Amino acid sequence: MSKNADISRHLEEQRLAGVVVHNGLAYLAGQVADDATLDTEGQTVDILRQIDALLASLGTDKSRILSVQIFLTDIAEIGAMNRAWDAWLDTDSKPARATVEAKLAVPEWRVEMTAIAALK
Repeated sequence: MSKNADISRHLEEQRLAGVVVHNGLAYLAGQVADDATLDTEGQTVDILRQIDALLASLGTDKSRILSVQIFLTDIAEIGAMNRAWDAWLDTDSKPARATVEAKLAVPEWRVEMTAIAALK
């Protein structure tokens, strides 16, 4: 737990917290697939499952996501990522979103996502 009473940090690791909560908002650290052997669509499905679980652990859900940043190692794979995204998306509660091509820390990772969500 954080030293600051108005900030709570969850799932802390050596260099980061998996989630930081402040002022009614949850800031999710970059989420990557548990199985890096999956293709882009499969990794996206896995990441979105993780985001759902993290939000549920905080008592909120994807309808409360305000923004998402998506990092793809190959922007040509945006169609594969979007197939998984579109199947998951709450179309009544679309978040703001940015998608960029970037090198990720582990070569097998194809997708990484961060998100900010409002708590209930």
